[in-house]
Amino acid sequence: MVDALSTLATASANWSALAGSGGASSPALFSLAPAQAATPAPFADLMSDAVGQVDQLQTQASQAVTGLMTGGGVDVHQAMIATQKADAAFEMALAVRNKAVQAYQSVIGMQF
Repeated sequence: MVDALSTLATASANWSALAGSGGASSPALFSLAPAQAATPAPFADLMSDAVGQVDQLQTQASQAVTGLMTGGGVDVHQAMIATQKADAAFEMALAVRNKAVQAYQSVIGMQF
């Protein structure tokens, strides 16, 4: 969960820096991962990894809810936590996508 959110937060911060908006996600909710290499990873790779992690969280939440409904030994709390983790990761991915679309529309609207 933390890996997915930090990857999404890093991608959001990178995109914000590229788009010139200067904004990033709230530090109280998400911690930005420090740069680990001299050359940053391509944005497409960051997004691909983040989407994969969001998908993994969605799958885990689905399995937890199925286990809860079938009596597979999953506690209500575990199912709710898995569902909320998946929801938070999806909302962050959606915010990054919206920011990318907004930046694309700004570039398209520029006159040269």
